[in-house]
Amino acid sequence: MRNFSFTRRSLLGGTAGAAALTLAACGTSGPGGSAGGGDSASIWQLSGQPNETIYQDSIDAFNELGKGSLEVTFFQNDAYKQKIRTAIGAGEAPTIIYGWGGGGLRTYAQEEQVDDLTPWLEENADFQKRFIDSVWGAATVDDKIYALPIGATQPIIMFHNKTVLESIGAEAPETWDALLDVIDKANTKGVAPISLAGQSRWTSMMWLEYLLDRIGGPEVFARIAAGEKDAWLDPAVIEMGNKVTELLEVKAFAEGFESMAADSNTDQALLWSDKAALMLHGGWTFGGMKSGGGSFVQDGRLGFGPFPTIDGGKGELANLVGNPCNYVSLSAVASEEEKTVAKAYFLEGMMTDDVAADFVASGSAPVVTGQEDALAASDDAEYLQWVYTSLQDAPSFTQSWDQALQPTAAEQLLVNTEQLFLGKATPEQFAEAMNATLEG
Repeated sequence: MRNFSFTRRSLLGGTAGAAALTLAACGTSGPGGSAGGGDSASIWQLSGQPNETIYQDSIDAFNELGKGSLEVTFFQNDAYKQKIRTAIGAGEAPTIIYGWGGGGLRTYAQEEQVDDLTPWLEENADFQKRFIDSVWGAATVDDKIYALPIGATQPIIMFHNKTVLESIGAEAPETWDALLDVIDKANTKGVAPISLAGQSRWTSMMWLEYLLDRIGGPEVFARIAAGEKDAWLDPAVIEMGNKVTELLEVKAFAEGFESMAADSNTDQALLWSDKAALMLHGGWTFGGMKSGGGSFVQDGRLGFGPFPTIDGGKGELANLVGNPCNYVSLSAVASEEEKTVAKAYFLEGMMTDDVAADFVASGSAPVVTGQEDALAASDDAEYLQWVYTSLQDAPSFTQSWDQALQPTAAEQLLVNTEQLFLGKATPEQFAEAMNATLEG
């Protein structure tokens, strides 16, 4: 079995662990990015494991089917983001454009740089049904689908240390009052209630994502992501900020959280070393806690569950936020021959049963249906089955905000989130500052 592990950076565009492969003679040239003629198409993807091996294997298997040749080039995340923007703007994108959906996809769709795949999906209804419903939201712009899901899901999860909760006489919280009870009991016992690497900013953003969902429902951020006028001034946004203020007042977060960085895994270490009760983090941390936390995971001391509901709020306990998966789009400037090869890959190579099995072996839950038996046989069955069931049952899966928004707005979001969690901006100031990022 391959030793795979995911990180948020491999999913969201930070620095990947493996070096990029350079373009060779079979690489891109001209619109559509394929130099191989009518039976050839191209795709650029991200380097780093486990994705690189899984995707390379899927492409190799497809190329043996005789349905055309798909040429892949792998890039490090930062290099890829710059190169793909340049290539799309110059009309020289690869046939298949790998991305994250959300704000970037909206720009491509509005500029007519990627194809509307809705008619093709209507002709291939069984293909669309193969994917879990909740992952299609980040692929959709103005009720049209411009991207297809690929890979594994990584929702944000409320992790807990079972040993710590038992020692302080508390249970994993599923309501706001229960969360406050955990915080009070942990502080009384001298344990950090919540481990948070606040210096990284996006870790604090995860709290905002769930708070806004639980207070106002997923529709509030959907209006924000769509750029609706004054959407950030919704009363639910102000109440979200008030909840952050409340958490700060009751000393919910570990002492010194403002200077803790997620890259060092200090936040995870507080949880696995019995120094913290709770940690809100992405599913990508499961592998790190399993490999770095001694016997913490293996002994069954790691717990996981949903983010609490808030009394009077509109968001359901089953709603998810985080990274539904990655996505691929079809370049609008690719030739019809290239698009034919790409569509054949979508149907017969991209997320086949073999590819799904590779993701399960990597310790992740693929975004296709029918994986129950494979997950049950996994060494991490309890965790993966919970993630997979949560994905299927989620009424809504809101994409991570820094991916759902346009890049400039996403950076301002991180700046303003930091100010809110440092107590240097009021909820009203946060809302006004973010509202200034909206167009119109």
